[in-house]
Amino acid sequence: MMKNLSLVFAFAVLISACGNKQEKKPVVSDWQDIEKDIQTQLITVEDGGTITLPEGNYKFKGSLSMDGKNNITIKGAGIDKTVFSFAGQTEGAEGLKINDCSDITLEGFTIQDSKGDAIKTQKVKTITFRNMKTEWTGEPKEENGAYGFYPVDCDSVMLDGCVAIGASDAGIYVGQSRDVIVKNCEAYHNVAGIEIENCIRADVYDNYSHENTGGILVFDMPGLTQNGSEVRVFNNRSVDNNFRNFAPEGNIVGEVPPGTGVMILATKNVEIFNNEIKDNNTMGVAVVSYKLVRKPYDDPNFNPYPKGVYIYENKISRGSLTTANLDYDLGKLIMLKFPVGRPDIIWDGILDPDIEAANGNYVAPYQICVGDNGGAKFAMIDAANDFENIVTDKTNYDCQREKLSAVNL
Repeated sequence: MMKNLSLVFAFAVLISACGNKQEKKPVVSDWQDIEKDIQTQLITVEDGGTITLPEGNYKFKGSLSMDGKNNITIKGAGIDKTVFSFAGQTEGAEGLKINDCSDITLEGFTIQDSKGDAIKTQKVKTITFRNMKTEWTGEPKEENGAYGFYPVDCDSVMLDGCVAIGASDAGIYVGQSRDVIVKNCEAYHNVAGIEIENCIRADVYDNYSHENTGGILVFDMPGLTQNGSEVRVFNNRSVDNNFRNFAPEGNIVGEVPPGTGVMILATKNVEIFNNEIKDNNTMGVAVVSYKLVRKPYDDPNFNPYPKGVYIYENKISRGSLTTANLDYDLGKLIMLKFPVGRPDIIWDGILDPDIEAANGNYVAPYQICVGDNGGAKFAMIDAANDFENIVTDKTNYDCQREKLSAVNL
């Protein structure tokens, strides 16, 4: 059962090309080729400059890239007004890649159907994505690119008012970065709507993540440049995330069960509060250890146990006639152990033996704390002991922690 339970981690609409002449929007057949012009501007723009992207639909065969620039704005006419399509891409993987830059602002354009990640930024100090969209059109499938928005190893990251559709991993992903804000965004028809991985200091708020496999994920993974800590997820709507999992085989998000509202994996100092977590059929909030995955790793600095997690003041609900996803063993286990009164908040109960307390929780300040969540049901499922001693009384977990500070960019 433990081996099988590794699965726990486990149509975009073509709006942008439609329009009418009165609104001066391009028609679907009006695709233009400006690849050479845009790439030339990305190479020659001087520090402090602005690249203005015209309104219209534009096709590209190769990745666009910018390296070593400072204080640059790349601005289009708006979501679905400036559309870059990579449907015919034959060179490169990303749609747009930005590397080793500082003070970069991307605003007001859409990237569609890139072979790999739609927008990847790496080693950028201060990066802002504002009012942007990434999407893979048509029925979501595993051949889609992994990430829509993909800032990795960056400092001072802001995503504001962005939309992500159809990614085979995460629509909005921020990895191994420091000081992160994701707000006012929408993600749907991705495997993971929003994912924060190995980040230090991140605030995720006022977002709408719906119709994904998993709504919001906060993960730590081994073998990366830093371990994550201090992540706040609040004031979000994570609703109806029951979409089929279409991640490629071997991808860890391929093990996220459809019907997951929020999942916390192996990271520490996380607050989940004041969210609406609704109609996610398998589980509302899950807190799990990397030990449950049972995948080998060689990273002496990685700690597989989640700790310092505080879940409080959320509104968690689902329809009374729903069932957990039975294609995944966790869903089967939940339905078997809880034929009625399924839990909304689940902790796998796998403890770090170095800081374990006598009551089955951690010693302060590492506790798993579950506060008042409006009557939501809790269960510690004792995965370390083949689910022999499941606890639904949250007395030993009804604690409080010192709250994290807001992220200031």
